[in-house]
Amino acid sequence: MKRYFITGLLIWVPLAITAWVLVLIVGTMDQSMRLLPTAIQPRTLLGFDIPGAGAILTLLIIITTGLLAANFIGQQLVRWWEHLLARIPVVNSIYNSVKQVSDTLFSSSGNAFRKALLVEYPRRGAWTIAFLTGRPGADLLRHLDGDFVSVYVPTTPNPTSGFFLMLPRTDVIELEMSVDTALKYVISMGVVAPPSTHSKKSAASKPSAAAVAPPIDPTIT
Repeated sequence: MKRYFITGLLIWVPLAITAWVLVLIVGTMDQSMRLLPTAIQPRTLLGFDIPGAGAILTLLIIITTGLLAANFIGQQLVRWWEHLLARIPVVNSIYNSVKQVSDTLFSSSGNAFRKALLVEYPRRGAWTIAFLTGRPGADLLRHLDGDFVSVYVPTTPNPTSGFFLMLPRTDVIELEMSVDTALKYVISMGVVAPPSTHSKKSAASKPSAAAVAPPIDPTIT
């Protein structure tokens, strides 16, 4: 009975959590229906709400905004909007901070979180997965002796919190696994191991950051 119970849990728990997350996301996006005039909302026209209608409306708003912002007139409107927000105290600092982070993370030409790394943290001999986020800039370079890279070390099982470190380039090892695979490995607390791409002999050898670390693209900023 215990074995059957655990087998059932392994089937239903992922499904239940997936359904709960989807319902939460769709329910939140359905709140966008309030943006429509009351006269054309589904409850007014049909007498009941349509689940998922708000999610479709949200996607349409996002896509339409992207289409409008892609042309010259749309770009001018975006600049005007950002200039307006920049003149509002408190709002300007919050908006600019969020915009810089989102531009870095979601830009197709950016380098943030494009590489998975292996670093020694929190002490020598203890290894963990990190993600390359760029290079230290501005005044920091004057105080750092050598070539350094900026990395983000996520916590597990919640990778949205973690630690930001600036490490010598020779102390990080670039992994061949994708960022998605590395994230799955972190979130699963090491349970979902990435597929091996090396022979057993090479996998059994002890890594050395200074000796085997492949060069990271120096153009990454």
